[in-house]
Amino acid sequence: MMERVAILGTGLLGTSVGLALRAAGFHGSIVGWNRSRAQAETALSMGAIDSIGTDPIAVARASQVVLLAVPIFATLDFMEQLAPVLGPSQLVTDVGSTKTQITESADRHFNTIDRAGFLPGHPMAGKERGGAEMADANLFRNAVWLFTDFPAWQRSAESAALARNWREWVIAMGARILDLGPQRHDELVAWVSHLPQFAATALSAVIEDEMGEAPELKDVGGRALREMTRLGASPWSMWRDIAHTNTDAIAAALEALEQRLAHIRENLRTPQLRDEFEKANRFRRE
Repeated sequence: MMERVAILGTGLLGTSVGLALRAAGFHGSIVGWNRSRAQAETALSMGAIDSIGTDPIAVARASQVVLLAVPIFATLDFMEQLAPVLGPSQLVTDVGSTKTQITESADRHFNTIDRAGFLPGHPMAGKERGGAEMADANLFRNAVWLFTDFPAWQRSAESAALARNWREWVIAMGARILDLGPQRHDELVAWVSHLPQFAATALSAVIEDEMGEAPELKDVGGRALREMTRLGASPWSMWRDIAHTNTDAIAAALEALEQRLAHIRENLRTPQLRDEFEKANRFRRE
């Protein structure tokens, strides 16, 4: 079963996976690689990985399971590089926040009896700031880990067994598994993850423009301001790829929010404002 794991990308998620595997009782080897050597060294010092690889392709070739914990475009690049050099006794999986393009790439390059398997995954867990130093062994506890697996894929017996084993380790890390189609995945996360991020970004940016010079701003804002703008600290480097690979679904969600905000603006003195609060309260209760 799974004894050798490679984590390509030892940022927040990759390092947290290493820590969570260890906490769940995984005793095999974990090799890490990161474009920033400092991030890999942090992961090593935290005990998330056993050693640092210098060549990500060589690290992957020497492993049974390869976790791609890098931005989406980098994941797609790695998939093309790894497909010709990995074999049917290996499995690649990922943690990307959008799944349609990754699943389509998996269908083109992996999941046949003579090639490595690929299991597209997405843990619904994270923090507004990245980096190995923010990693947490409990990050995935009580979180949902989404998979966009295709039942029709013809994996080899070895890679199919590794896919099952990886799912078992995800559960051991404390997560709950949910299987979705890739298009449905991207539609749902556009509403529950991507829209909150872009709304927080817009709110933080407009306050910075309009009130950023007010010295008393943060004292007056208090908890409400902190909670509503927490996601405004998220890095553009991660969200750029998400915006590029889920553009239509995000744009549709943003347009719906724009219309709802306009409706609220137009009804600040009418009973319809109460209806909006009742709907919002109902959503929170449910």
